[in-house]
Amino acid sequence: MPLNTSVKKSIIKKLISNQDYRDEVLVIIDEIFLGYCIDYFKQVIYAKIDALGENSDWYKKTFLNPDLPKEQIAINSGLNMKSITNAFNSSKKEIVIKASEDNYHRLQKTIEDLVAGGNNFDIKLSIKYKDVSVDLTVAESLIVINTLAVKRAEIRGGMWSAVGKQVEKPLMTTLCMLFNVPFEYHAQDNNPDSFREVDFYVLSKDGKKLRTEVKLMGKGNPESADAIFAREPAIFLADKLSDKNKQQAEMLNIQWIELRKDEGYKRFQKALNKLNVPNGEFNGELIDRLDEILKQIYGE
Repeated sequence: MPLNTSVKKSIIKKLISNQDYRDEVLVIIDEIFLGYCIDYFKQVIYAKIDALGENSDWYKKTFLNPDLPKEQIAINSGLNMKSITNAFNSSKKEIVIKASEDNYHRLQKTIEDLVAGGNNFDIKLSIKYKDVSVDLTVAESLIVINTLAVKRAEIRGGMWSAVGKQVEKPLMTTLCMLFNVPFEYHAQDNNPDSFREVDFYVLSKDGKKLRTEVKLMGKGNPESADAIFAREPAIFLADKLSDKNKQQAEMLNIQWIELRKDEGYKRFQKALNKLNVPNGEFNGELIDRLDEILKQIYGE
């Protein structure tokens, strides 16, 4: 899920200037999901109309059709590809189709049991598009609702992952340029294989490559921090850090930066000084300088 340049620039500016960047991502998630909902509802209308008079499962016939992409089949059955891959150690299409059909049948059985349990509820979706309208039964409505829930979770997970992959390196480049770290001390060219999974590195005056880990996480995600500490970076930069995260970093002699603090970005310069990385003060207002830097990075 590629982010457009304006969104990436806005996220970086907000991160460095102690603002919540999540609204930028939530807007995109909502736009993608609502667009998906409209297309999906249209497909539901035509699928049910086409099946009128047939004694068959119109949802399975249309939405679990083996000719569809495997990712789409999985979602339509109430699963995602990651769950299937974890369960079967494979993402081959034939395995995805079998897992999806099995899950769809389990879902049907669960819904049948709920309806038969006499819970005295009645859910019916009525979908209209132009001059066409269909009414879904309780079971059909629940299947459609479940599919939409799974799809939103997939969009959400993919978007937050995209933010990390597409923003972390330019974020660090921006900070280096903000504090006037010479280009040759933060260029990411010619990395050895051992640095393949490293988010970023800076070079000390004595030529030592210093690992830098970036995690745009909240305080409630200690597992991610633990994984980062295990890689023993020299610098750990995050959106938010818990007191425990900070204590762990200090015990391991890792320089930490928490951006969601007043002037939290300034700890990056302290880390550079501590690690003997050349740098300098920046002149002017922070936002103005960030605008100049981001224009240089993205060329617009």
